[in-house]
Amino acid sequence: MASHGIKDQVAIVGMGCTTFGEHWGKGADDLLVDAVEQCFASTPSITKPDVDAYWIGTMNSGQSGTVLSKPLGIDYKPVTRVENMCATGSEAFRAACYAVASGAYDVVMAVGVEKLKDTGFSGLVRSNVAGDGTAPEESLTAPAAFSLLDPAYCKKYGVDPGDMRDAMTHVAWKNHVNGAKNERAQYRKEVSKEKIDAGAGKVAGRLGVMDCSGVSDGAACALIVRAEDAHKYTDRPVYVKALAVTAGPASGPIDPTYDYTTFNEVVACAKDAYAQAGITNPREELSLAEVHDCFTPTELVLMEDMGFSERGQAWKDELDGVFDLDGALPVNPDGGLKSFGHPVGASGLRMLFECWQQFRGEAGERQLEAPKLGLTHNLGGRPGTCVSFISIVGAERG
Repeated sequence: MASHGIKDQVAIVGMGCTTFGEHWGKGADDLLVDAVEQCFASTPSITKPDVDAYWIGTMNSGQSGTVLSKPLGIDYKPVTRVENMCATGSEAFRAACYAVASGAYDVVMAVGVEKLKDTGFSGLVRSNVAGDGTAPEESLTAPAAFSLLDPAYCKKYGVDPGDMRDAMTHVAWKNHVNGAKNERAQYRKEVSKEKIDAGAGKVAGRLGVMDCSGVSDGAACALIVRAEDAHKYTDRPVYVKALAVTAGPASGPIDPTYDYTTFNEVVACAKDAYAQAGITNPREELSLAEVHDCFTPTELVLMEDMGFSERGQAWKDELDGVFDLDGALPVNPDGGLKSFGHPVGASGLRMLFECWQQFRGEAGERQLEAPKLGLTHNLGGRPGTCVSFISIVGAERG
């Protein structure tokens, strides 16, 4: 049974997002403050005392609500710290939205922050839960786990490995083209297909350095109110149409039927989100999608799991330019994790920030023509053992 959802009950009325990158001169506190100040500046009629409650999402940059209350100087307001792997920032947003929809609060803020470069780690900066050593994923790095998608997809659908390599290369090339147009992106240079395909060192399987998302620091945040109050604060609010989260049983590595060509959690999550939003044809109805391109084959598989491509066809659609900035459905117009970067706790809210800019006509060189509906997607974990988040937001209510 799908969740009932809160379609058009809440709206985003302000957002902020730092640049993502190697912020050696700033700590998590500095980044958080920068994003929050941008957010308040985008909606001057709301100030810090007006915010009733806060949600802060971070994987490894602190614990408890004091991660936010201390740098912002919050005086005795509710502050909740959440974590859900790479869906952490999105989880903060979801909780904040439901709090407003419930009537508990009038004005809330969701913030995501991560300072990865100080740790020396990338991706999920955590230790695996101790097990008996029999689960194969315990010995695999994230690139190794996701590299399995490539040969599995080729085998199942009879795709020539060379064609698959070309499609993976196109994913990275496309996202770097988009990121080069984004002043907040970590990597603001286009990268040739030759460099991506053959010029970068291999990391795992056929994944090269250029097939992997950026490791970065950053923060992003959103102000959320009831939809009927949105125009008190801005003339261009963003309305929440759907919020869906799924967590799988983590049985993929020991399930003989799991073939590494899909994320079952994403399929279930998309089904729920589309039901909440009333979407029946996502490829036709969505104006843009921000998806979790942690590795290039991940984006290809996600295109099919979310119904943007038929099974076994995403590689062709990718090469045909369907998901380019000027394609039928632009995917990761801000550069995605690949080019914008991936500070874990901030990524989900960064995706929403792209929708905010696109709907307001503030996306500069990558601005789309009259976008109406946007999707954001996070994937936390690895194939067969993950969580999935999907939001759908719109420029218009109703």
